[in-house]
Amino acid sequence: MTQQNSSQPDNRPKNYIGSTLLFAGIFSTATIAGLLILLTTPLPFVIRYSISKAWCTVVLWMSKVFCGLRYEVEGMERIDPQHPAIVLSNHQSAWETLALRHILPMQSVLLKRSLLMFPIWGWALGVVKSIAIDRNNQRAALRILLEKGETYLKQGLWIVIFPEGTRTAAGEIRKFSAGGAMLAQKTGFPVIPLAHNAGDFWPRYSFFKYPGVIKVKIGPIIDTKGRKASDINTEVEAWIAQTIKEMN
Repeated sequence: MTQQNSSQPDNRPKNYIGSTLLFAGIFSTATIAGLLILLTTPLPFVIRYSISKAWCTVVLWMSKVFCGLRYEVEGMERIDPQHPAIVLSNHQSAWETLALRHILPMQSVLLKRSLLMFPIWGWALGVVKSIAIDRNNQRAALRILLEKGETYLKQGLWIVIFPEGTRTAAGEIRKFSAGGAMLAQKTGFPVIPLAHNAGDFWPRYSFFKYPGVIKVKIGPIIDTKGRKASDINTEVEAWIAQTIKEMN
């Protein structure tokens, strides 16, 4: 499902200095945070999770200072930290992978296993209860998601999933995989759709970041008990697609 063609050339002024400072800041602080997370592995989970969240907060601050990039969130009243849910979000950039850890309650994120291979920060991802899957083995990936997802939900963690599976161009939506909806069908935990336009300011695969305000919209809580995964997935995909269309 595609909302618009994003192949137009980007004629915005390039923010060389700000983007360079942000890149250096992310690289250096990620190394420090990763080491701290690994060193605190024997301690309670909440400690290393708090370090990871603090790092994401620092990155958002650097994005504002170096690149003039801010964000606003609509619908936070729908988030109750005491009642875990499965958040399904569109995926346009690296920004949301960091920002949602800052915005949402304590969580586990579905990610590709290859990310765990990167020294220090990749290893750190492996000890903050991420759900790592091999996308080339869909059957095994679904089994891991359902097993670990249910375990973490019962532990009080939220589950954050990007059902498109990869970053898309700003304004576009790929067909959603059904893994998140199947987890909801199995567990009965509610689903919360989330839409954003981060790709307009932090484009995928781009070194440059642009000033502006990223909009994040948290959708209505979807009761999943007794519902089919296909119906849940369709409802979420339609809401996100419509919300992104309204943002453009």
